[in-house]
Amino acid sequence: MSQNNIVIREITQADNVQIAAVIRSVFVELDAPKVGTAYEDVSLDKMTETYNKPKMAYFVVVNNQKIIGGCGIAPLEGESETICELQKMYFLPEARGIGVGFEMIDICLKKAKEFGFDSCYLETLPFMVGAQKLYKKVGFEPLKASMGSTGHYSCNVWMLKHL
Repeated sequence: MSQNNIVIREITQADNVQIAAVIRSVFVELDAPKVGTAYEDVSLDKMTETYNKPKMAYFVVVNNQKIIGGCGIAPLEGESETICELQKMYFLPEARGIGVGFEMIDICLKKAKEFGFDSCYLETLPFMVGAQKLYKKVGFEPLKASMGSTGHYSCNVWMLKHL
């Protein structure tokens, strides 16, 4: 795959169906729990509307008109206004291992600083080892307990980065 055709941009209404399909396909591919995870979030089918609010943004990775991944930033529900959450970061296999995840996190964290957040929280599944390595590489540190009220009780790896 040529990286020359890869574009990262904010989500648009026309992207809703594709990004929902990408996220769900990653859960199926990894045989990940569908209950207590982003898989069953009602926002999945209306991502543009969900992230079209203050201090929220969602970005998609596009390769030749095909969405191959995405990631967003939003206030962490049930926590201080200074803490945001890195949300719904999922990539198709063809988008992995080529630096797109690193670039996507960078874009999201810059946006978080722009919004005035001091810290960024995330949660993931224990077997998503590649993602955890990336999170640690960009400065996220493991936590002993969850923060906020995400509803994702199946995600039991929690991390935080001070911005």
